[in-house]
Amino acid sequence: MGATPQATKQALLCGYYGMGNGGDEALLATLLQMLPDSVKPLVLSGDPDQTRRRYGVTAIPRKSGLDILNGLSRSDAFIWGGGSLMQDATSAANPLYYGGLMGLAQGMGLKTVAWGQGIGPLGRSLSHWLTRRTFRRCSAISVRDGKSGKWLSRQGMDQFILAPDPVWALKASPVTETASLPSPRIAVVLRQHSTLTSQRLAAIAQGLNRLQLATQASILLVPFQPVVDRPIADRIARSLSGSYRIVQIENPARLKGLFQQVNWTLAMRLHGVIMAAAEGSRCFALSYDPKVLVLAEELGLPVWDLTGDRSDLAMPEDGEALGRLWLEDFLGNQGLSSAKIQSYCDRSQMHQEVLHQVLT
Repeated sequence: MGATPQATKQALLCGYYGMGNGGDEALLATLLQMLPDSVKPLVLSGDPDQTRRRYGVTAIPRKSGLDILNGLSRSDAFIWGGGSLMQDATSAANPLYYGGLMGLAQGMGLKTVAWGQGIGPLGRSLSHWLTRRTFRRCSAISVRDGKSGKWLSRQGMDQFILAPDPVWALKASPVTETASLPSPRIAVVLRQHSTLTSQRLAAIAQGLNRLQLATQASILLVPFQPVVDRPIADRIARSLSGSYRIVQIENPARLKGLFQQVNWTLAMRLHGVIMAAAEGSRCFALSYDPKVLVLAEELGLPVWDLTGDRSDLAMPEDGEALGRLWLEDFLGNQGLSSAKIQSYCDRSQMHQEVLHQVLT
């Protein structure tokens, strides 16, 4: 067996890493999986020690200006590593932080890559200007959805790769600790959000209990970001009358592998939908953000819109109705074909092209 090539370049990786969010950790794991062997990663992280232990990489605090400046000065490239970083729906500070770091890297002469990005929503003129300016100066761009691609085209930028979210390509690792739970198995991936009101959560809990009674399924409650999602899992658990388990998995490959054992998944989180679909679980989506609705409709998945923007996709407010409708889907949903899953997994590998284009 040949020796691993010696790293000759360093890339500073920037995303929502080390913040306890399973989806963003999966993006980092996929980016590390796709990086050329000749590139040494330096990761901006909210928990550098954890990032070092989990991935065996060098990591620095994401809010330490001195460490960031030192990291940039020692790096050849700067990479926005997946997700919807340039959006101001959750915070007006997001474009300032991520756009500011990208602009600084560009000003210092580094090669810059926007990798696996979802763009928007952008509700402020400053956010829009900063996003347009930084993307225009990138050495290479890949985006994960057609809406983001159209935004780039409207700004006069046509040199980009459009491919499914990189996490489709993440190599899953098997999970054994839930294999003893009775089948069928249902996974529930909800998240804290203003659209998930207490009334809706109560209705969902009642609906899941009805679904469990009808199917005798084991329910896996999967908080992707436990610090905010765990109370939701606890609330649903109290309403269930059958077998359940709250499953917290930190390793992204194992988190994805969990869905290999799941027959049907109810998911709010985008990467909950992606991981479940990629591993062959039938999915039902709840959309709190346009990115979830776009993905669900692209895949042909059943989806309810929690935002109120699509009255034709409004979620029923009655728990009994939810249970009945979910049972119908559980019994009739054929899921994605193996050919469609393979197509998405294969096409998501295109995000690797921009890395090799710039870094080799």
